[in-house]
Amino acid sequence: MTRRRFAPLLPMAAVLICAPAPATGQSDFEGIWTSASVVPLERPAHLKGKEFYTKEEAAENAKRVLGMTSWERLGSQAPEHYNMSQYGLDLSQVKVAATLRTSLIVGPDGRVPPLTPEAQKRSAERAARNRGHQFDGPENRPLQERCIIYSTEGPPMQPSAYNSNLQIVQGTGYVAIVQEMIHSTRIIPTDGRPHLPPDICQWLGDSRGHWEGHTLVVDTTNFTDKAPFRGSTASLHLVERFTRVDDDTIIYEFTADDLATWTRPWTAQVTLARIDGPLFEFACHEGNLGIANTLKGARAAEKQ
Repeated sequence: MTRRRFAPLLPMAAVLICAPAPATGQSDFEGIWTSASVVPLERPAHLKGKEFYTKEEAAENAKRVLGMTSWERLGSQAPEHYNMSQYGLDLSQVKVAATLRTSLIVGPDGRVPPLTPEAQKRSAERAARNRGHQFDGPENRPLQERCIIYSTEGPPMQPSAYNSNLQIVQGTGYVAIVQEMIHSTRIIPTDGRPHLPPDICQWLGDSRGHWEGHTLVVDTTNFTDKAPFRGSTASLHLVERFTRVDDDTIIYEFTADDLATWTRPWTAQVTLARIDGPLFEFACHEGNLGIANTLKGARAAEKQ
């Protein structure tokens, strides 16, 4: 099964349209969605002070980005046309959500705030520890390589180079978000229960949801410092907001707050577009046995 091809960018409606509510009276977010985007997280320097494109500028930017990413540019090297739409590997073959934003980060500068002196020190120490030791042992290899967690799968969720797709399922007292990337599932209680004790940390943090009108608000704490988000600490506090604006669009907004890392909280907005399913199994490297096979190979080499 293939996904829909790229749909030209169209301006988002200025007025939010409440989606039909399920039996619970809450907005219905169920479906399969993509965060695939031609918009960068941070605003390019040449667009400083420009928060939105015109419709014409947005179309031109989309054309430029899709031209850079399209696998069809390799046509002179191989006669075959590969369908890359299943995993979102080629943005020219998948649906890309419409937006006029010049960066996912909202606000006048569209940039991640400066790191605090403490965070700069942590970053330098981490780089020094890893320099020249990346291949000393499995402990030095990144979590992404080991298929444990990926930096864009969230929370917060961000567009990736591929597998930018997710499925939302709603039930009484819960919302579940299944990510195609790494195939993680977040089960978010919406029944008012408190967060876990602060000494219990999890890869994806501890999420609790509540409703503000037709918007789902998710509050996440209890992160682990083993999987920092852009250098964050375990003190990261994340607030996500999901707002259904029409049948095929959700506005997903997150605010990241960690004063041990950034000099101020910052907010980004991602447009989620409805797509045809299904999600595909994320097998990572074959059987997720890359590290195990690497170690077996090293032991075999030692015996020679």
